[in-house]
Amino acid sequence: MTGPRVAIQAEDFDVGAEVTALRDGDGAVGAVAVFVGTVRDRSDGATVASMELEHYPGMTEAAIESMIDQAFARFDIRAARVVHRVGRLAAREQIVLVAVAAAHRGRAFQACEFLMDYLKTHAPFWKKESTDAGARWVDARAADDAALARWGIAAANAAPATPPPPAR
Repeated sequence: MTGPRVAIQAEDFDVGAEVTALRDGDGAVGAVAVFVGTVRDRSDGATVASMELEHYPGMTEAAIESMIDQAFARFDIRAARVVHRVGRLAAREQIVLVAVAAAHRGRAFQACEFLMDYLKTHAPFWKKESTDAGARWVDARAADDAALARWGIAAANAAPATPPPPAR
């Protein structure tokens, strides 16, 4: 792969161009697994018009680079690329690309899923949804922590559910 492994940008990305660059010049690549995430237009029963993403430049890229290093250590992969958008994004716009090249599809799929699970729990992004009920920050979800746990990595980002008050 030529070029950086991580890009944090406001601009949209071209999936085809990203895949081409990922496998460029490496004849040992037999598979590329790609995940593209989009801004949902519904969340917790509310209509989402847009999402605003913030990050700390430098720190965010370093955290994602570390995630990619982990993927290389765990899986036999040839290359990886993560593109994450920041700024204000409308519903249904592309928000994240995770692409992994490997000699065989199994490792490409595993590493791609691992990186996405890792991104959801450890990448330092802050997300605010603009909904028909008003603006709200997006909290970490217990399901994201559970997804990462299957890779043997503990995460405690989601607040535990608050139990209802006792019945009187």
